Amino acid sequence: MPIYHYRARDRQGRTIAATIEATDLRTATRILREKGYYITEIKEPGRGLQAEVNLSFLERGPGLKDIAIFSRQLATMMAAGLPIVQALAILEKQAENKKFKAILKEVRADVEGGMSLSDALAKHPVFGRLYVNLVRAGEASGTLDAILDRLASFLEKDLELRGKIKSAMTYPVIVFVFAVLVTYFLLTGIVPQFAQILTDLGSELPLLTRFLIAVSDFLRSSTLYLVLGLVALYLAYRYVYRTERGRRVIDRIKLRVPVFGVLNKKSALARFARTLGLLLSSGVNIVEAVDITKGTAGNAVVEDILEETKNTIQVGEPLHSTLLRYPEIFPPMVASMVAIGEETGALDAMLQKVADFYEREVDETVESLTAAIEPIMIIILGAIVGMIVAGMFLPLFQIINTLSAQ
Repeated sequence: MPIYHYRARDRQGRTIAATIEATDLRTATRILREKGYYITEIKEPGRGLQAEVNLSFLERGPGLKDIAIFSRQLATMMAAGLPIVQALAILEKQAENKKFKAILKEVRADVEGGMSLSDALAKHPVFGRLYVNLVRAGEASGTLDAILDRLASFLEKDLELRGKIKSAMTYPVIVFVFAVLVTYFLLTGIVPQFAQILTDLGSELPLLTRFLIAVSDFLRSSTLYLVLGLVALYLAYRYVYRTERGRRVIDRIKLRVPVFGVLNKKSALARFARTLGLLLSSGVNIVEAVDITKGTAGNAVVEDILEETKNTIQVGEPLHSTLLRYPEIFPPMVASMVAIGEETGALDAMLQKVADFYEREVDETVESLTAAIEPIMIIILGAIVGMIVAGMFLPLFQIINTLSAQ
């Protein structure tokens, strides 16, 4: 059945813009009038070239930034005394992401129909278990605006942390790709021309020159196979990472790889401490808090440790006892601070301090990494270019010396 777009006013005078499915325009109009709507506009679906092209699969879904902005604005409006349905309606209108706008429309309709905000949000996976549970805790305690404000701050910090990790990973990749492209251009564009000149001269070529010419010939004849091989390697990585065992192996390697492993571990610790501290300070019980934190860890090794932690807590052991058994992931300082927090009854505050510490550590690691990579890559690129230049000019120098001796 065709879908008609309409604008109408209800009995309370509120403007409604929505769609209705009906067999024809007359039926759609009749259904709307029976609902008590005063129709101001109704459009038939387009046909042929006039039909709307649906490219929804190309639209970006709501991301962490959209959720963070939504949380901050909703917290501000609720703290100002605005009813939740009205606040959701405002946020729905100003949402830029079309998919997020549609989600907020459904959430608003569910809340307007008597459903709690947490239950309405739970219907949409984009909000996640952490978000839904905190909203539910806020509703139970009557501090929803404060919980939303904490959530917004948490998401903003998480967004900032992810941005730092992304920038730390992106910069070396860009420099590396640039170095590879320059080397490829020299080997496939410059070396063959020199090789032709040297071959015509008929002189004996040094080992370095013969090696460069062999590499050049290989790249010129096998570039397509190399590209296909890299694509196959990437697809194989994606496939292996989707398996439970493969993800554990790869995530363990990510924590052990030089320089970047330290960065991954520090960011995982910061996310663990920030998430668990937020959940505990919001009134979520510790077993459920650890279980939710496990789902946001982003690393299979950390998830396994937190699963074990949850099980030991259920049988009466303190949180820090499990962390102490994994010093390679959770340093003794983290376990000690957690132990102090458990003893003093201020575990949430202690976890926030741990999170602050490791976020500063991430900042320092990113800065030092960025500062170190540039000169290292320049040296490597200079060495490659120097080797290519030496390999091409050494035979020429030999020929010149031979001619000078004669």
